Amino acid sequence: MNTLLSIETRNAVLLRMAELLEQERANIIAINKTDLDAYDGGDVAMYDRLKVNDDKVDEMKRSVTHLASQEDPVGVERFRFKHDNGMQVYNKTASFGTVLIIYESRPDVTVEAAGIAFKSGNKILLKGGKESLQSNLKIVELWHQALKENGASTDWVEYLQFNRTETQAFLEKPSQRVDLIVPRGGERLIAFVKEHAACPVIVSGRGNNFVYVQQDADKQTALDVIINGKTAKISACNAVDKVLIDKNLPNKEHFINELISKLKTFNVEILGDEALASYDDIEAIQSDTIWYEEFLDYKIVIGEIASNEAAIGMINKYSGGHSASIITTVEAEAKLFMENVDTAAVYHNASTRFTDGGQLGLGGELAISTDKLHQRGPIGLQHLVTNKWYVHGEGQIR
Repeated sequence: MNTLLSIETRNAVLLRMAELLEQERANIIAINKTDLDAYDGGDVAMYDRLKVNDDKVDEMKRSVTHLASQEDPVGVERFRFKHDNGMQVYNKTASFGTVLIIYESRPDVTVEAAGIAFKSGNKILLKGGKESLQSNLKIVELWHQALKENGASTDWVEYLQFNRTETQAFLEKPSQRVDLIVPRGGERLIAFVKEHAACPVIVSGRGNNFVYVQQDADKQTALDVIINGKTAKISACNAVDKVLIDKNLPNKEHFINELISKLKTFNVEILGDEALASYDDIEAIQSDTIWYEEFLDYKIVIGEIASNEAAIGMINKYSGGHSASIITTVEAEAKLFMENVDTAAVYHNASTRFTDGGQLGLGGELAISTDKLHQRGPIGLQHLVTNKWYVHGEGQIR
């Protein structure tokens, strides 16, 4: 078992990691190029997540530097109580112990997720995808250097080079203690982990995010939010896949034609329900099951809806429980939508692309949870802890 490192040591490791990322910038990018060259899949989103350039290295540096500046999430008092018998009772945050993260193709997760887990006093086991192996091994080497230079064990950050069979065996009978597993990836990965894991799992599930254009919407806001949500980063789980347009929207046809032409400039494939399929450039959907799908591609489904209540029902049935946005100028409509849509993040007149730890003030995230326990939405530094009770007595017995 690793004894909790002092906050000074944890911060020193993080700041040293930032320096090493800068020093090794050219090497990291060159090694990542070997991963990119070896990647033979045709998945645009996967390639985008895999790629490390100067901007990505800057992001990695920012993430560990910011983590070092944040308050220690361990040992924070949540509750205190003085018992009638004189005992002093406290409840304080505590590390989970060992956290396993299983993720695909994103070398920046090897920095950000490990940093969050480490700062919150946890040992981190990293199981990255084979497509980013060389990049990940290089980054873990830097973690080990930062740890060693600060007198800490390299055990704090461990990379698991397992294939699928070895991963399954480890999940079912871990060769070391694991307290929490966080799978970040597609539906297949999450189902695989839930089926085989022998400890709690926090699911970072599918996006499939909706925008509802209510009848009192500002149309320019609606266009901006939809275009940004769909086209800014197709590989993101906070991207938009579905748009519901209120059938009572004034000048609806004009708005829809404008939306089509804007989407077409980004070469987005547009599918529509029965009401929308009559428009040029919109293809009719073949089956309602498409409403469940997360695309991670230049593809969108647009439908017509009768009311706010109907939109809420539709989103609660089909979305991934991640993010949903209402575009309206009427506060009461926004309130109804936001209180009743069952997603981790709800927006009024803003893009779903902000569902992200950095953007929502957490400084980064380990994952974006679509579960309801123990944290929903972006899981930041302050959420990667459990709690325990500290009870001080002078011989009291019950």
